[in-house]
Amino acid sequence: MCGFVGYISNKLLEPNEHGQNLMIERANIITHRGPDDDGFYTDDTVQLAFRRLSIIDLEGGHQPLAYEDERYHIIFNGEIYNYLELKKDLEDKGYAFQTTSDTEVILALYAEKKEEAVKYLRGMFGIVIWDKEEQKLFAARDPFGIKPFYYMETNDGTFFASEKKSLLLGEDTDPVSKEAFQQYLTYQFVPEPLTMSNNIQRLEPGHYLTKKVGEGMQVQPYWKPSFHPVRQTLDDAKQKIQNVLRDSVKIHMRSDVPVGAFLSSGIDSTSIVALAKEFHPAIKTFTVGFEREGYSEIDIAKDSAEKLGVENIHTVITPEAFIEELPRIIWHMDDPVADPAAVPLYFVAKEAAKHVKVVLSGEGADELFGGYNIYREPLALNWFNQVPKPGKWMLKKLAERLPEDVKGKSYLIRGCTPIEERYIGNANMFDEDEKKFVMKQHHNGTHFTKVTAPIYQQAAGYADVEKMQYVDIHTWMRGDILVKADRMTMAHSLELRVPFLDKEVFEVAKSIPASLKTAQKTTKFALREAMRGIVPDSILFRKKLGFPVPIRVWLKDELYDWARNLIQSSETDDMVNKSYVLKLLDDHKNGKRDNSRKIWTVLVFMLWHQIYIEKSVIVHQNSALSNVGC
Repeated sequence: MCGFVGYISNKLLEPNEHGQNLMIERANIITHRGPDDDGFYTDDTVQLAFRRLSIIDLEGGHQPLAYEDERYHIIFNGEIYNYLELKKDLEDKGYAFQTTSDTEVILALYAEKKEEAVKYLRGMFGIVIWDKEEQKLFAARDPFGIKPFYYMETNDGTFFASEKKSLLLGEDTDPVSKEAFQQYLTYQFVPEPLTMSNNIQRLEPGHYLTKKVGEGMQVQPYWKPSFHPVRQTLDDAKQKIQNVLRDSVKIHMRSDVPVGAFLSSGIDSTSIVALAKEFHPAIKTFTVGFEREGYSEIDIAKDSAEKLGVENIHTVITPEAFIEELPRIIWHMDDPVADPAAVPLYFVAKEAAKHVKVVLSGEGADELFGGYNIYREPLALNWFNQVPKPGKWMLKKLAERLPEDVKGKSYLIRGCTPIEERYIGNANMFDEDEKKFVMKQHHNGTHFTKVTAPIYQQAAGYADVEKMQYVDIHTWMRGDILVKADRMTMAHSLELRVPFLDKEVFEVAKSIPASLKTAQKTTKFALREAMRGIVPDSILFRKKLGFPVPIRVWLKDELYDWARNLIQSSETDDMVNKSYVLKLLDDHKNGKRDNSRKIWTVLVFMLWHQIYIEKSVIVHQNSALSNVGC
């Protein structure tokens, strides 16, 4: 596990000590991703720098790593869980290895199969490989987007990095992308491949890129998720789920350092812990909560840990600690992500890092196995399928005229609206009409469906539940869930592994029909049944809290003054209509309506703007590393 920075020039590089030092500085700014080691390689075309976190005690794990008489050089962030199996196959073909690292296996596999190599990797990764002989750079990101990958093209060349902040270093300007900002106000995150910076993009999951010196960059997909439900019995589905999850957890626990696990109140993390205990009985679990009643998973997690026979370590977050750490949390995010759950994730990772270097977590289960309550909506709206299109149009128009407090108005509107227009993922903060009040410059051409329309085109043949899963995998999961999971754990030099997001697990999940996902008035039905007898009965059908945060309550009380001051002091007057946002805040405080998530979306952007654009809020990197001895 590491963080990297790379650069390929469009012309021969002149010896330049300043340029090399700047590249090393770009790597050092992400020391939290790799406090154990560093390395640097340069020739007359490329520069490669890295930071390493030692997880498996591998001989020769230092990077950049060379192979085949230094023809190939690699910088690699991630873990390849099937590297031992791949290594044996390559050795049978005559390939020799000088190290015991998975990094060298990637290089040998690339030497054997070139761009096709990434299709054989089982794991999470961001990879950059330089082929000195062909003067060609190859880079790839894992299928689900567990690990990040940013790039920035300039007139002189192209930069690559694990975190965007590395690319911003040394740049005079960082213009805010108006398109990204407008989409952020809908989704509460910046949808990929955009970033909040005009000149920086993200390589999308399941894609690789190639670039030859003096030529343009080529980006290609190598893997795309697809759902192919097949008729099967519940018993068959249960057995397949058990087998593939047990195998995934086992392979994700390969490590020479202690492995722990996050434990919440839901079935996802509890399933991972229960299976992990089979291979590591002394596994430590970690939980976080708040002092406010109804906003803590600690008691439930403690009870589950006791029933599973594992240790549980928990921590309570105060409003004061919340606000104190918030700037650092946003700094680590690179771009604003207004999911309040990022904050407790930061704190639980901070506690876990005192005990272990690796944690397992349950991200991805909802998207793969149909876990969100909204996935039950197609069942509730099923009878609308019998209404002709003209009838739906008339019914919707009548419903829109009803007063807001009329019961059933929203139900009628949703039922008469095609799924492609009503569902854009788990987060939907401001619609386009309200964004015109929030934004100083709203652009009609940047409609929120610009993000989802191509995704729905790819999912055209799916049933509605699979369409919703497909949308979430391409938006919410990669833009929110996995961003905060990676950044909040790496902030403490803690490696997070997600056994649900494994290609083999997905092969099973994609075959499960909707009738086994949202059955029996619940979600993830097949997964829950598969875990019966493995996780405590009290968890099987419990609705998870999902790192609940008392933002709604705090913005009325403890955080009201802080929020008002932030809105007034932020230098975003050219982008945000502050009077409208202040009205949202006051209406929320006075109990007129719950505006907490909308307000939080704007507040996070404003604080991000102060850190990265105004630079009026300074985050000291060393303090972010105070718990890992760096």
